[in-house]
Amino acid sequence: MAIRISLPTFASSFSQLSSISPFQSPPSLSLSSLSSPTTAIRSLNSHRGRNPTALVPKASLTTDFSPEIADVLGDVNIFTAAGDSVAFNQLWDQSEGIAVVALLRHFGCPCCWELASTLKESIPKFESAGVKLIAIGIGEPKKAQIFAERLPFPLDSLYADPERKAYNLLGLYYGIGRTFFNPASAKVLSRSRFEALQKATKNYTIEVTPDDRGSVLQQGGMFVFKGKELLYAWKDEGTGDHAPLDDIFNICCKVPVA
Repeated sequence: MAIRISLPTFASSFSQLSSISPFQSPPSLSLSSLSSPTTAIRSLNSHRGRNPTALVPKASLTTDFSPEIADVLGDVNIFTAAGDSVAFNQLWDQSEGIAVVALLRHFGCPCCWELASTLKESIPKFESAGVKLIAIGIGEPKKAQIFAERLPFPLDSLYADPERKAYNLLGLYYGIGRTFFNPASAKVLSRSRFEALQKATKNYTIEVTPDDRGSVLQQGGMFVFKGKELLYAWKDEGTGDHAPLDDIFNICCKVPVA
């Protein structure tokens, strides 16, 4: 089932989803109830006072993480889109390899389709700098495979973490307030982001939403490693609050490639 993402808003769908238990199936996405991105932002901002975690300071400094974070993550097993188990420490060269690790939200999140599309377009730039792109999403491997086919996205760069093991170890944000009502989520309501979203989700299907409905409340993040050294860390404050790619490129370009 393909779903057309219309320009007017995410805010109405946020309100629908926040009213259900995370263990229920999400309603079908209907993003046409508000007349403009400006109206959507007002609607989203009207919920700021409902959650006490809405204005938590950003924790995106490498100093917030243990120097051994790569070793901590190392034994975590995730899956290729084909369903093969792989240890985190096998995803890139742990001695000198440079890797951009993008932890998407879940495969059914339209904002993650937009981010994945942008990352796909950036692969030639990453490769020319000797950087490996690793994209991880929440959901079963079969969901990752559908996601890769429909977007499309290269299978050799896509992994599934259905139990959110890496997300939990990295302390990425989780909850209704973060997902639906955080002011950082309003970034996705700009006209330029909507246009990118529409393009990325032309083949969108809600079928790739994880079977574990609690996973729809998980936020993502972006990390850059050189070997086991963490060079850059970004924890999404809200839905669609992705790391600026210019920052990622600057980090990758400044690091000498072995």
